[in-house]
This record gives sequence, structure tokens and C-alpha cells, in this order.
Amino acid sequence: MPITITGFQTFDLRFPTSQQLDGSDAMNPDPDYSAAYVVLTTDSDELSGHGMTFTIGRGNEVCVTAIRSLAELLVGTRVDQLMADPVTLYRKITGDSQLRWIGPEKGAVHLAAAAVINAVWDLWARIQQKPLWQAVCDMTPDQIVSCIDFRYLTDALTPAAAVELLQPLATSKAKRIEQLQDSGYPSYTTSAGWLGYSDDDLTQKCADLKTRGWSHFKIKVGRDLDDDIRRCKILRREMGDDAFMMVDANQVWDVPQAIAWIRELAKFQPWFVEEPTSPDDILGHAAIAKAIAPIRVATGEMCHNRVMFKQFMQSGGMQVCQLDSCRLGGVNEVLAVMLLAAKFQIPVCPHAGGVGLCEYVQHLSIIDFVCVSGTLDGRITEYSDHLHEHVRHPVTMKSGRYMPPSDQGYSVEFTEAAINEFSYE
Repeated sequence: MPITITGFQTFDLRFPTSQQLDGSDAMNPDPDYSAAYVVLTTDSDELSGHGMTFTIGRGNEVCVTAIRSLAELLVGTRVDQLMADPVTLYRKITGDSQLRWIGPEKGAVHLAAAAVINAVWDLWARIQQKPLWQAVCDMTPDQIVSCIDFRYLTDALTPAAAVELLQPLATSKAKRIEQLQDSGYPSYTTSAGWLGYSDDDLTQKCADLKTRGWSHFKIKVGRDLDDDIRRCKILRREMGDDAFMMVDANQVWDVPQAIAWIRELAKFQPWFVEEPTSPDDILGHAAIAKAIAPIRVATGEMCHNRVMFKQFMQSGGMQVCQLDSCRLGGVNEVLAVMLLAAKFQIPVCPHAGGVGLCEYVQHLSIIDFVCVSGTLDGRITEYSDHLHEHVRHPVTMKSGRYMPPSDQGYSVEFTEAAINEFSYE
């Protein structure tokens, strides 16, 4: 029986992570990880769709209000009609002629679009009784490409070229799924490296994470160079010379300052430096990338949309693609960016951490490996230890690797206890 969306509920959930300085960095010293959360109700007592977008506290209420405006567009809509041609969903939510004005496809309205669009994908996967990654992996190349709005992309990637990228991998998906179910998807962790942690905390957390199987660590930098050098020295000492290290400046540097600072940290052999300058400065990233090679530049956590990703990739300013599951417009736009990355041969290493983001990106990384890239070379997904207990189906990690989820949907359904305790008034 066709399922119709009949209404929605929204929740402003805020978790007091600033109390322990979890998530602290040079730009955001006191984040309270938050979720603007939406539940789409249907004419079935058993089926609902769950989606969220991520903020760090104040302003979460703005996203909740925007979610309400966008979710209203779906009331009375049949899910099968939306997903028969999945780009219809993206265009319906991002293309309203008046709401589009306060974007377009960026800012709070686009964060809200991610929550609403992802809630529909969650519902669609639940209708099929599959985890989201499985529902997408079961699609043909043509069906995957039909999810994407190619407007503004065809100078870099056409629908026909996208199908050609996907077709060679279509017959070998089962082999890669079996590989993931056996050994999982590799991750790196930021859980030891928050800027507000003491040296003792850093040392202890490194030891704990190494014991649990991690060999890829990221540390926050950018507040004070001497402090960064001391903390990077501790991290490199604790994790060993063979482990991978990444540094994240969270946008605090100007371009010349970034180049000079990174050269000072180069002795610690970082694999990449993340967000070394303004997340909107495409040419600045390109200049930094040229100056600090072979250290890579990673960015995308705060990249507004597929058009900016296209330009970052065309310019050479992005060597690691850190797409975000909540800043891009849901699964549809994530697929667009994954295909662009495949075209430009740039590894996709999604941004996670936060609350709910790890639950989201485990699905996205599986889709990228199984359907789009076909390789794990240079690909590793962020992981953070925090707040997984507040969702019904938290990630499962095995020796520092994401194990494919088996529960139906997109894994971001908050528990009743979390809603009751952390709803913001």
C-alpha cells in the first residue's frame, strides 16, 4: 500500500558538550552539540521518517523553524511518487520560489533541507525494510544518477558521464559489501585531539584509542603555534611514527599565515591539513595546496553545496573531500559530490563527529566504496566517541572500523529518553 506523509514533529535537541570541552577547536571553543530533528509521520502506524541537521548550540532554533517551513511542503505527498524520480524530492525541497531566496542552497535553509530530505530517504529505506546504504546500493547506475540535480554541474560532469563512471562497478557490488561486512570501513578519530583537552587527557585518550584499534588520529591546531608543536609532539610520540596524523585548523588562518604555520608543523608528517582558511575561499585553498605539497588540503565540512565542491575540485584546492551529511542537501546532493570526486579522482573522507553524524556517514562511505569509487585507497571516515547512546541504532565499531549497520533506515532516530532530557526550551 502506498505510504503518504501526513505531518511532522520537530525537536530542538542540545547536548552540553561544552562542559567537558568535547568538540573544542580554534574557531569554536565551547560547542554544545545539537540536533534540529524532524520526524515525518505517515498514514501507517508503523512507519515514520527521521532526519536531523547538526549545529553547535545557539541557532539550532533557526534550523528548527526552517525545517517546519520545508517539511510543510511534503504533507499529503506519497513517498513512492517522490522516489520514482528521486531528484523530484531534492528540487521540491530546495526549489520553492520564495524559500529559495534565503539560500539559495546554503545557510540555515539548506541545513534544514538536509534534515527533511534525509528524513524522506530514511522513510523510503524503512518502507523497503533495508538500511539506507543497502537501499541505495541496490539501485542501478541509472537510478543513482536519477537522484542528482545536474544543474550547474554539466561543465564538469554530465548525467551520461556519471552513468559511465558507475557502470564498471555495478556487477561487483556484492564482493565489496562482503568485504565490509567482514572487516568494516576504516576510520580516523578526533576524540583525543580537541583543543581544550589537557596534555594528560591527550596522552590518556591516545593510549585508549590505540588499544581499541585506531591508527589514524586528528588533532586540532591554530590557536598558538608553540602550543600546537607541543601537542603534536605528544600525539606523534603516543601513536608512533607509522600511524597517520592529520591536523585541523577550523578556518582560523589567512592564506600566508596558513602556509607558514603548516610548514612549521610539517616535521610531524601530517597526511592532511583540514580547513586551513575560510571555507569559502576556493582560490586561497588552491594557493595553500600548491605551497604545502605533498601535505594534502582537506575541506568540505562547511562547503555549502555541490557547485562549490565542483569549483574546489576544478581549482586543485581540495585533495581530500570532506563532505558533510547535514550541510549538503541530503543524500541526493551527497551523491552528486561523490560522483564529482570520482571524476576528479579525489578521495571522499566524510566529516563526522558531532551528534548523529557518524550514524549518517557510515551509510555514505559504504555507498561511495560499493557504488562509486570501488576502492578504499586514501579513504577514511571520521569518528568521534561522543553521544552515540542517544540514538536507537548507534554505530558499531570493530578495531577502529565502521561495521555496516543492519537496522532499517538511516540510523538517526533519537531515543525517547534523549528527547525528554535534552529538548531545549
